[in-house]
Amino acid sequence: QVQLVESGGGSVQAGGSLRLSCAASRYTYSSGAAAWFRQAPGKEREGVAAIATDGSTEYADYADSVKGRFTISKDNAKNIMYLQMNSLKPDDTAMYYCAARVRWWPHGLRPKEEYNYWGQGTQVTVSS
Repeated sequence: QVQLVESGGGSVQAGGSLRLSCAASRYTYSSGAAAWFRQAPGKEREGVAAIATDGSTEYADYADSVKGRFTISKDNAKNIMYLQMNSLKPDDTAMYYCAARVRWWPHGLRPKEEYNYWGQGTQVTVSS
């Protein structure tokens, strides 16, 4: 079965950076769509960044709260998706999850129900 495994979480001070990785097995990032979600205690799981490709064009979309600070990318050869997080804020503290689905369209920050596969999560804690 498909497995997504996140890594790279940790504790940083405000203004710092982290890079999350999501390695996939039995799923290929070269097609389809994938995303990063996060969930803080007591809050709904929210999408922060999404990436999709139709085979020739790659689409990246971001939540307004992370635009300009986070960058989503993928290495098709290694079959790994990344989330580079810069200028981290205490409000970014959450469990971060990667998610994927086979269908690439529609691209954008889609509801979590549209994703078939999920990782186990990696904790990001930002202190002030």
